[in-house]
Amino acid sequence: MLNSRVLNTVGLLLVFLGLTMIPSCLWSVYYKEYNDIYSIVLSSILTILSGSILYSLKYLLNFKDNKPNKDLSSSDAFTIVTLGWLFSALFGALPFYLSNNELSFIDSFFESMSGLTTTGATILGSNSIPIESLSHGLLFWRSFTHFLGGMGIIVFSIALLPLLGIGGVQLFRAEVAGPTADKITPRIKQTAKLLWGIYVGFVLFLTVIYYFEGMSFFDSLCHSFGTMATGGFSTHSESLSFFNSSIIEWTTIIFMFAAATNFTLHYIFIAKGEFKYFKNSEFRVYFSIILFVSFLIFLNLIFNNINSFGFDTMRDSIFTTISLLTTTGYTTENYELWPNFATSMCFFLLFLGGTAGSTTGGIKIIRTILIFKYLFVELKRILHPNGIYTIKIGDKIIDDNIIKNTLGFYMFYMFIFIGFAFCISMYDIDLLTSLSTSASAIGNVGPGLGDIGPSDNWGHFPPFIKLFSTFCMLLGRLEIYTVIALISKIFWK
Repeated sequence: MLNSRVLNTVGLLLVFLGLTMIPSCLWSVYYKEYNDIYSIVLSSILTILSGSILYSLKYLLNFKDNKPNKDLSSSDAFTIVTLGWLFSALFGALPFYLSNNELSFIDSFFESMSGLTTTGATILGSNSIPIESLSHGLLFWRSFTHFLGGMGIIVFSIALLPLLGIGGVQLFRAEVAGPTADKITPRIKQTAKLLWGIYVGFVLFLTVIYYFEGMSFFDSLCHSFGTMATGGFSTHSESLSFFNSSIIEWTTIIFMFAAATNFTLHYIFIAKGEFKYFKNSEFRVYFSIILFVSFLIFLNLIFNNINSFGFDTMRDSIFTTISLLTTTGYTTENYELWPNFATSMCFFLLFLGGTAGSTTGGIKIIRTILIFKYLFVELKRILHPNGIYTIKIGDKIIDDNIIKNTLGFYMFYMFIFIGFAFCISMYDIDLLTSLSTSASAIGNVGPGLGDIGPSDNWGHFPPFIKLFSTFCMLLGRLEIYTVIALISKIFWK
């Protein structure tokens, strides 16, 4: 519901977004690329002014709330989160649209939404507008949208803006991924600060490592944004294969793995010195899937004489597995040229996602674990109908409401995936491309198979598919329910 609290909060988010555009200007100045400074500065001014107007509407229109208390309701939280992301993507598109690169607003909006939702799908590439043709200022802004979206603009705002501390729990639950939102401290604002502190620390640490491994400082910073946000935007059309460095690829493997791990486990390890990763059942499954799938792909490549037995083949198998599983989307190999079994594994990796409480997209492994446990319990109920059964993950008994929520999420996810794939195929696009485009968009992955493979881009799609893809990206990033609730008839009643 629209009220003064919603308008104030979304307005503050836009003011914050406008201020974050300023560092991009500095890179254009440093590289003496003055043409795009105007577009970035104008975009920043327009975004800040629009946010200020939204924030001031309460006073300009004498807006009065029916509920003058300070607590945000669940409906307020859904509205703020959805509108916050939507407006951020719309205004985040301005630097691209106002530049000299002849990008349409739909293409600019697509690139902005892809960045903020950490999808990493791009309309730029060798077959359209080369990524390298963008100025360093625009390339930085493009990667910086990953940084903002990685842990969530809303969580970032709770951490930094005391005015948004009001109703923080509702915002946190609407924003943070997973069936449940875990607070690692009693105060939600303190939790957000700790999460972002760990996140920023990883980004800075990875930037230093990349720099010493041979990247320029600019490339190091941009690729650390893409890695830790599990986004995948690169400053080069060839992605990480541009650097032709095995040590950079191994470093990226490690940090993609860390980025898709529940940040609560990182907090326990960093702040308390307790290594509890393998005590977490979701992490154990996550780790096992990576080992198992990488090993199967490795064997498939060897037995089909695609690659010789060696460390390069093993690295390519692990890198591709982690990149797709964590929804990062960096590429070092054209996996479409692999045998059918290996490419089939790549397709199914588009759905899984990493662990809950991480920066990754996809369904999340915890939900898949819960579904399998539920199916096993139902099977036992059929065999022993008088038995009493509970579903546990770790030492916790899972509430029936969470199970129903997870089942509903899975149904929504699959219906949207199938429906969007049908819509794409109506444009006479082949089945493989339609399926992988739909899976990639809602899973926030980026690359896929067919015409959006690792050596392709999304620029060839008609405007409708690009717009619908951005909607699916938003659905996937906000875990479907947040957006569906806002557009439902029941919500507005």
